[in-house]
Order: sequence, then structure tokens, then C-alpha cells
Amino acid sequence: MKPSRLLPLLLAVLKFASGFLLASRAYELHRDEYLYLNYGQHLAWGYIEVPPLTALQSWVTLQLGGGYFWVKFWPFLWGSLTVYLVARAAQRLGGSGWAVGLAGLCYLLGGFARLNFLFQPNSLEVLAFTLVSYLLICYRQKERAGLLLGMGAVLGLGLLNKYSALFFIGALMVSLLLTDLRRLLLTRALWMGAGVAALVWLPNVLWQLQHGIPFLHHMQELHDTQLVNVSGADFWKDQLLMCLPALWVWVPGLVALLVYRPLLPYRVLGLIYCLGLLLLTVLHGKSYYALGYYPVLFAAGAVWWERQLEGWPRGQRWLRPALLLLPVLLLVPLLPMTFTLFAPARMQQVGEAYRGSGALRWEDGRDHSLPQDFADMLGWQELAGKTWWVYQQLPPETRNQTLILTANYGQAGAINYYNRSRPMPSAHSFNGSYLLWFPRRPARPWSYLLIIDDEVPDADLFPHFRTLRQVAQVQNAYAREQSAAIYLGTAPDAAILARIYREHAAAKALWESKRP
Repeated sequence: MKPSRLLPLLLAVLKFASGFLLASRAYELHRDEYLYLNYGQHLAWGYIEVPPLTALQSWVTLQLGGGYFWVKFWPFLWGSLTVYLVARAAQRLGGSGWAVGLAGLCYLLGGFARLNFLFQPNSLEVLAFTLVSYLLICYRQKERAGLLLGMGAVLGLGLLNKYSALFFIGALMVSLLLTDLRRLLLTRALWMGAGVAALVWLPNVLWQLQHGIPFLHHMQELHDTQLVNVSGADFWKDQLLMCLPALWVWVPGLVALLVYRPLLPYRVLGLIYCLGLLLLTVLHGKSYYALGYYPVLFAAGAVWWERQLEGWPRGQRWLRPALLLLPVLLLVPLLPMTFTLFAPARMQQVGEAYRGSGALRWEDGRDHSLPQDFADMLGWQELAGKTWWVYQQLPPETRNQTLILTANYGQAGAINYYNRSRPMPSAHSFNGSYLLWFPRRPARPWSYLLIIDDEVPDADLFPHFRTLRQVAQVQNAYAREQSAAIYLGTAPDAAILARIYREHAAAKALWESKRP
């Protein structure tokens, strides 16, 4: 293998291996991962939260046993491919091995470390945006129509992965108009590429239309409950913090793409960043929505630094190794909050040094023992095991006449994941895509109702059961779900069952018919 190809490959291998080496197995999967894994048992062309590409990965994962390695395989794989593209982009822009190493380190040590640890659509989105940027570099060097078709296929897959790809596509099209690449808009190859993207995305579009376009309601709810609280100042502060170890690389990289003569042919990449983040700022997008715009800036910034050091032959002897070491040194104080290095008890002690910094602040505005993401990776197996134990205590002859109803998708997903090989009914919820999977009302009434909730059931529920009592509770003191309890209701009457199905129908109708 050529040395020029070896370094990007080594960076990719390092990225994949580090995901397992820097994670404590004291933590379980994240609440979102359980939801996405449940997609694999309900394959469709769409879901309330995201398009279907995540579900395909979930299905493959479950076919392979569904173990921890295969769950994490996907984000580690997408992260590895992304750092490979970053390194290759640095080479394409004229960088030597030093620039390739610097660009790769910026990706390895930035906000992508946490992103590529979780099985979510975000890792694949970053890969898709980076691949499109890489193909644009290739097109600038060799104007081949096949590259534009490839871009269309990647963008189509991006839309099948996450709807925020629409922001990137909008920034891309306007950026083309603002550069000499506007001539592409008159070529058959570009519009064929657009056709490929539309064709790839079409099944999900049809699914959305069939289900009343739940995406619109999802965006409205997201805006009303979360995005409305995202200020432009906070968004840009997070942009500086997310890739802090690489700040001194990506900022020069952005400027170089816009005004540095050797990189001016690739100005479109700098404009994509500017327009994409402007769009996210105006629409109050979440900070991490912007992560896919950064990898190509690492490559450009590394090449710019290399060119500047070439004019200082004596200084670059010590500056080159020093600049490679700098992102590592900048990451050291952030390590405990970036990787799940320490088990919860030890992490609680380490976290005291970060109290008041915002790293331990949860959605309730208060500091806790662990970062919220870490606490969201605890207590799930305990909850699932106790649900199975309660189910086993029911009389065998009526055990399968049990409805398991949870308060949120994390609880339902965890119960279904850890009990996936056990003879137990699936857990359900009125939360998210679980609305689409709720069981039909059986001809024979339910004999038992297992309710998993963080709050005590309302007093008006008790008269509708022969007995309704708490039978178990999550005890893990570090878990965000530590207050989740399991309530067993026996012989639910017709009125409460009718109420459950009315509430389900109303919640589902809200997603399938309401328009912002």
C-alpha cells in the first residue's frame, strides 16, 4: 500500500479502536439507542422521529444478536470513515503527512468523540456531509460527471438518514450560485444527480404523505419545546466549545477557504459552512446539528498551517510536533466529560471539579452527580430485569394477557431490548414512534396492566382495578430513571381499557393530522 494511503487508514483504525478502549462498560446504552434499536423490529419507510436508514442498521444489529459490539459498530464505523475522508481531503488539498495527521487529530479529539459513541443518526449525517465535501474537492480537480451523480446518491441517503440534511442541501445550492460553480446548474449531470437524490428519498416522502406528514408536527413540537430556547449566542458559544481542541485549526481553515489564494478553487466549501450555520442560527437549530460542517475545515486548516510553516524553516522543526501535541493537551481537561472513562462512583468524585461549569447541568437547570448523557446510560437493564421478574410472577395461564405501558420511549425500548429473547409481550408507550406500534385491542380483555412511570398513578386510576400497587423500582442512584417504578394492575375494567385506547388514538391523530 502507498504510504499516502496508509496514514488515513491508520487514523481510521485508531478511531474505531478508541471507541471501545475509552469507554467504561459500567455504562449501558443511551435511552435514544433503545428507541432506534426497536426500529429494527418494526421495519418501515419512516418513523415519527427520523427517516428509515437507522432502522436498517438496527435490523442488521438484531440479526447479529444485538450485543454491545454490534450496537456500537455503526457509529464507530461511520466515525472511522469520516476521519479517513478528512485525511484524504487534506491530501487532496495538497497537504503532506503532517497536515494529514493534524487534520485527523482534530477530528479524533473534537466533539465527534461523543457523537461517534452513540448509535444515533448523527454519525452517519456527519459522514454524508463530509463525503459530499470531499466529492466537491475531487470534482474541482477532475470534472467528472460521475462525481455529481455520486453526490446525489449520498445526499439521497442523507435524507433517508435525517431530515436536517435539507439544511445542508439548501446551503450547498446557494453556495454553488455564489461561485463559478453556478455553471453546474446548467449541466445535465447535476440535475441527474438531483434526480438520484430525489429517487432515493422518494419512499420516505410517500410514507410521510401516507401518515399525514408527522415530520411537520415533529418539527413544530421540537421548536415549541426545545429549539425556541436555543439563542443565537448560546448556539455560537457551543460552536466554539464543541471543537475547542481544534479551534485554532478550523477557524484558519474557514478563512483560508474564503480568501487564501491557493484554496480559492474550493471556496464553495467555506460558503457552505457560512450559509449552513446562518440557516441553523435563524431557525434556532441545536448546536450539534452543525457538526457535519466542520470536518472539511480541519483539512483546509491543517493545509494552511503547513503552508505557513514552510516559510519558517528553522521554527517548523519544533513547531510541527508542538502543534500536533496541542490538540491533545487541550483535550486533557475535557477527557472525563468527553469519554465514559470512569465508572459512576468514580465519575461523581471527578465531576466535583466541573461543578458550576455547566457540564453537570441537566434539563431541570440543576447540577447532578453525573452529566445527563452519562445518567441516561444507567438503570435500564435493572428496569428491564425487574419487569421480566414481575411478569414471571403472574399466573402462567393468563400471563400473556398483559399490557405493558411505559411513560417514555427509553423505558419501552430498554425493556424490549433486554427481554428480546424472552417470551414476554413487548412494552408500549404513547411516546414517539411507539404510537405506530401500539397493539390492537384484543377480543379477550387484558388481565394485567404493568405500568412503568416516574410518578405515582393518579388516584382516579385505582378504582378501575381489582388491585393496583407498586411492585418494583429502579434503585440505581446514578440513573436518570432512578425514580421509575413498576405498578401491577390486576383485572382492569372496560372503562380504563377504553380510556387507554382513546388516549392512544388521540395522541396518534395529533401526529398524523395536525399541521403547524
